[in-house]
Amino acid sequence: MQRVRIRYAKRGPLRFTSHRDFARALERALRRAGVPVAFSQGFTPHPKISYASAAPTGVASEAEYLEVGLREPVDAEQLRAALDAALSPGLDVLEVVVAAGGGLADRIEASRWRIELSQVDPDTLATAVAAFAAVEEVLVERMTKQGRRTFDARAAVISIDVMPRSATPSEDPALPCAILELVVRQVTPSVRPDDVLSGLRVVAGLEPPVAPKVIRLAQGPLTAQGAIGDPLDADRDGATIGGR
Repeated sequence: MQRVRIRYAKRGPLRFTSHRDFARALERALRRAGVPVAFSQGFTPHPKISYASAAPTGVASEAEYLEVGLREPVDAEQLRAALDAALSPGLDVLEVVVAAGGGLADRIEASRWRIELSQVDPDTLATAVAAFAAVEEVLVERMTKQGRRTFDARAAVISIDVMPRSATPSEDPALPCAILELVVRQVTPSVRPDDVLSGLRVVAGLEPPVAPKVIRLAQGPLTAQGAIGDPLDADRDGATIGGR
């Protein structure tokens, strides 16, 4: 059995696709593309597909990853093109590599996020970020499958920065728009961008007037310098298998 690893993006309105809906769409796309997916044994066989740290519903992403087991070898670039064509625009297959070993999920140690806060002044955000960074613990609450939980949103944040004004999107130049970028370590329970925003509300009373736009820019292993590496680097054999 061959294993392939796939990087895909969730863009535009398709960022509101839930993980369950995406999984169904992916299985249909694999069938339409004629991909020889391997299935588990037993009374209820299911396709051998595993996901690595899927982004929350409503969050866009340029760095989602999954692994598919195949019954027979395929050409990675042909698989990328066929699967991308079978999925809706906005669910874009960017890269496919043949797995060289090791666990994909084990390589996901942190994520880099970009949060666009429309109608928030950058100086106001900078004051809130300074207050957040100055403390060791910020307790927030979130409803989970186990009920409402309280946890620390600060310890998992490796870096948190306000982007320069020149980076502000030009959707409406008359309105301010603050941009936050943060690197968050993968922990349990997971700390999500909305948890960090809740933390900014706790320490500084920051209340964005409209829903933020959140994009995952990268996820992967952490370097010694705190940067995020490419989780597929270990699978490449020196040639990059393309994407768009």
